[in-house]
Amino acid sequence: MLYSKIEGSGQPLVIMHGFLGMSDNWKTLGVQFAAEGFEVHLLDLRNHGRSFHSDDFSYELMVQDVYDYCKANSLANIDIIGHSMGGKVAMLLAATYPELICKLVVADIGPKYYAPHHQDILSGLNSVDFSIKPSRNEVDALLSVAIPDFGTRQFLLKSLYWKEPGQLAFRFNLNVFNQKIEQIGRPLPEDSYVDLPTLFIRGGNSKYIEDNDIPEIKRQFPNSEIKTILGAGHWLHAENPALFFEFCMDFFKK
Repeated sequence: MLYSKIEGSGQPLVIMHGFLGMSDNWKTLGVQFAAEGFEVHLLDLRNHGRSFHSDDFSYELMVQDVYDYCKANSLANIDIIGHSMGGKVAMLLAATYPELICKLVVADIGPKYYAPHHQDILSGLNSVDFSIKPSRNEVDALLSVAIPDFGTRQFLLKSLYWKEPGQLAFRFNLNVFNQKIEQIGRPLPEDSYVDLPTLFIRGGNSKYIEDNDIPEIKRQFPNSEIKTILGAGHWLHAENPALFFEFCMDFFKK
């Protein structure tokens, strides 16, 4: 069963992080949604955070994990927020089990195919040799060679933890990601059709959802709208959490 953090009570809201993320990335926003009458379930998807590791890794399996989690927790008519990889999981969940979902928010990802583009990040992560028991600062220094962006490194370092005294490790399953990185960019099946109320939120500085992607989004999600957070990149919910929260609440209250 997936690991989760649950906040509040009321309308079920399931939130799913992106690739190499974890539930902690959404802790602050989760508390805000809980204060508005939601029972917020912040999930760690398989091979991420505190959830189980598995050699099997695909969107279909992640969808089944989330479905099983909802059934085990007696969740029905749920609202969903998914960012990046979590957004792909949310889209496929809605296509597979539409009866489970009330409204869907997809953050900065479309249903299309994305070519592999995490090579620098994986290179940096693979450069860390935990057998020499590096400190947190030493891990950051190693990552900085391949990943000069401070914000990206801080995001990745959230998954660094003390496995035992004096021994750091990453919570995510790096070995499987190395082997199956092509899974992350897979498109939603072409025949997917989701008529649920859906909000796509994109970052104005991000290339993940471009104007020429909108017709295909509208074909597969005819009951959708698209909003843009100007000045934000791919991590739009962290760069402008106030506007992201406002967009989501306006949508959920309709």
